[in-house]
Amino acid sequence: MNKLLKKILKVIFPLFLGAFILYWVYRDFDFSRVRVLLLEEMNWGWMVLSLAAGVMSHLLRGWRWCLTLEPLGEHPRRSTSADAIFLSYAGSLLLPRVGEVTRCGVLARYDGIPFARSLGTVVTERLVDMLCMALITGVTFLLQMPVFMRFFNETGTKIPSLLHLVTSPWFYVALFCVVGVVVLLVYLVRMLSFFEKVKGIALDVWQGVLSLRKVRQMSLFLLYTIGIWLCYYLHFYLTFFCFEFTSHLSLLAGLVMFVGGTFAVLVPTPNGAGPWHFAVITMMMLYGVDATDASLFALVVHTIQTLLVILLGIVGWMHLQWQTR
Repeated sequence: MNKLLKKILKVIFPLFLGAFILYWVYRDFDFSRVRVLLLEEMNWGWMVLSLAAGVMSHLLRGWRWCLTLEPLGEHPRRSTSADAIFLSYAGSLLLPRVGEVTRCGVLARYDGIPFARSLGTVVTERLVDMLCMALITGVTFLLQMPVFMRFFNETGTKIPSLLHLVTSPWFYVALFCVVGVVVLLVYLVRMLSFFEKVKGIALDVWQGVLSLRKVRQMSLFLLYTIGIWLCYYLHFYLTFFCFEFTSHLSLLAGLVMFVGGTFAVLVPTPNGAGPWHFAVITMMMLYGVDATDASLFALVVHTIQTLLVILLGIVGWMHLQWQTR
């Protein structure tokens, strides 16, 4: 019974957290504007380009994964790796962070790649992505430091007084996000401790982690990595041109919001729903965008991009079934 309750809480808590933050952010929003924007005002050409960049980022991630598996003597099909990435992102909508397990399971089932080894390469990929994100964040922070300082002040994350913290509604949203990240970290630590107790698995995972040292085409690996993050950025930035009220925002403004949104997605909610909206809306307002327009942008863009994740998951599953037949 306790195990069943824990499984239910793992699904319910992220949904509740995301729903609570979304309710808080959009409690006074006029949703009738969404229909008008989609049918009359939005430039769908730019949105198509944005979605294409999002698809390309997943393909590049799948192809890069193949490079890290080669030193282990494993050679999955590039198409299977891409399908695994599609399913991993779709699976994370149901249960945040389950994608890493899902993608390894797909390779094990359809291409016979040992689960533990592929899991080790996923850990390596995450470390590389953390370094990339740290580099992007550092450069962005140095270039746009005043904007970040204003963001910290307005969200209550800079502590001028206890009274300000208690009276700032945005602080409570940020607090819920922090709690969510802590819960996620505890879950990951327990998961790793479980793997360590199973004989043989820890060694295979470690071999996967070290696979990066033996990648033969390191230049291609770096090219894929740059391409992944460039596509991530374009997936977000190109949506600015879909709306008249955001088309004037600069590349640097997009980079600031991209960084803020990326960290917001770490909060364990489906596709970052709630924290992502909060971060993007707040930062967009710092660049002079009206609060209502910023809320509209975040709602429409996040919804369309989430639908893309679902669609790619369906496409990936159907392609795997077709290959099996």
